[in-house]
Amino acid sequence: MFDQTQLLELAATYGTPLYVYSADRVVEQYKSLYKYIPYSKLQVHYALKANYNVALLAALRDAGAALDTVSPGEVQLALALGFAPEKIIFTANNLKDEEVAEVKALGVLFNIGSISRLEKFGRAYPGSRVCVRFNPDVVDGENAATATGGDLAKFGILMQDVDKVVDIARQYDLHIVGLHEHTGSGLQHTESVFQSMKNLMGLAGRERFPELEFLDFGGGFKVPYKPDEAAVDYAAMGAEIVRLFEDFCQTYGKALELKFEPGKYMVAQAGVMLTTVNTLKFNRTRTIAGCDAGFPQLIRPVFYGAYHQIENLSNPDGERKVYDVCGNICESGDRFAEQRELPEIREYDVLAIYNAGAYCYSMGGVYNLRSMPGEVVISNGNAKLVRKRLSNQELVSNLLAESLV
Repeated sequence: MFDQTQLLELAATYGTPLYVYSADRVVEQYKSLYKYIPYSKLQVHYALKANYNVALLAALRDAGAALDTVSPGEVQLALALGFAPEKIIFTANNLKDEEVAEVKALGVLFNIGSISRLEKFGRAYPGSRVCVRFNPDVVDGENAATATGGDLAKFGILMQDVDKVVDIARQYDLHIVGLHEHTGSGLQHTESVFQSMKNLMGLAGRERFPELEFLDFGGGFKVPYKPDEAAVDYAAMGAEIVRLFEDFCQTYGKALELKFEPGKYMVAQAGVMLTTVNTLKFNRTRTIAGCDAGFPQLIRPVFYGAYHQIENLSNPDGERKVYDVCGNICESGDRFAEQRELPEIREYDVLAIYNAGAYCYSMGGVYNLRSMPGEVVISNGNAKLVRKRLSNQELVSNLLAESLV
């Protein structure tokens, strides 16, 4: 998908560290879900938290995508970019009352995942339309920190409390138009998707929820990160999803809208981070390749123990050797890879860290006061810098300008 020569040219033009994204791949991934899940009333909501790059969001908007948002800031960004309020679902948790009021005034649909908030929402905004999030009681995900179902999860209302939900809705005349669940990110088993669907659909009888317009089964669709990792058979998974949902709709007595809200699936493989090796160090049994980026610029390896494929763009045919690929942050855990076999790395070689489109830039920060990388978006073969990396002077100036001291 990425041309190595072009990546090296971009690194030379804009410097490193640098994120590069393919807008075409993002739109292709979005459209593929409509092919894999051939249901006439499917609506895909992109999980904005995965990557909030404005150029990628504009491409998805133009392709007809809807959005899943998790903060008032994300809602404000979505509206500013021209997403219609009716194409936005707001699925935040542990909100302040002031945040609820801010988002309610913007006219987007709330997806509420606690009895406490549902009751407060009903008291403050009786007669409102609302979606309710349930805990699907299925545990799955690539890491314990990304599993959002089961007893340890902070998300969603327990299924055993469904009658409390119904009572609150009746008390405050809330119109429950949707039910939602999300099992986790990087789901390891397709059966988890099916079981979560069955659990939610088991609650969604017309006698409890007569005004349903949709069911939302979250996201978490897995993409391969390792070179030898098998891809999910999404065509087979999609066919079973459609079968299950159509059977439910027949029982419910109405063809409801089917929603999913993938993030990683749509943007992970569309991104790469480029970094330059500036130091080689030989520590007895380890060879350390030190880079000009660190974990604040791509946090998944240190945060989740995540694997990202790495290539040496400058010396792809070099003799293969084993390296620890480390960053420039004052933390011992600042490693992108450990004991990774790569073509020989020389100082000033440019490395590409792949599958960096999801939960990389969006989870970044300026720890050690190092700026976030610039961002380039490639569309139809044309590369454009859409966000520059701040210089050290600009970073400090911004910090001082924001200070109230």
